[in-house]
Amino acid sequence: MPPKPLKKPKAQKKEYDETDLENLKKKKEDEKAVKELKAKAAQKGPLGGAGLKKSGKK
Repeated sequence: MPPKPLKKPKAQKKEYDETDLENLKKKKEDEKAVKELKAKAAQKGPLGGAGLKKSGKK
């Protein structure tokens, strides 16, 4: 086996056109919205709130 390189090659800079930039911007906004919704949901606690239901039978 050949030895592994010590450093990774540098990533080449990508050329973005307008549609790519719009898509990236939209993706970041969506991720931010999802993050906010998750934070809100975490504050309220679990949904349902019923927990384990016990039957009346013995």
